[in-house]
Amino acid sequence: MSPTRRASLLALFSSALSPAIQLPDQDNRRGVPDHPKDDDDDARLPNGKSQKDAISKQSHEEALKDTATLIQLAEDLRDELKHNGEYVVAVSSLKKTEEIEKLARRIRAKLRA
Repeated sequence: MSPTRRASLLALFSSALSPAIQLPDQDNRRGVPDHPKDDDDDARLPNGKSQKDAISKQSHEEALKDTATLIQLAEDLRDELKHNGEYVVAVSSLKKTEEIEKLARRIRAKLRA
């Protein structure tokens, strides 16, 4: 192989391999953050409290109210079934079961979010 051909092949291979070789400081250029996000990035309400905390607190209170409603509906259904007897199921009892299902799904969805 001639020296010029060898030099040109060496230049070709080195230029092809240079993108594959990375230095450690090049990771940040690809979008890897230097540090995790601080809590300072969280929006603040006019009273100085965290917006995330306020939303979480409100969601918790709504879940408690919905749970109290669910308990009340379940107790009403139990009392209605006791009064109806063994062989009779009222249409209102079926509607209450549907309300209980919808409310339970809504509570589950809020808790998962």
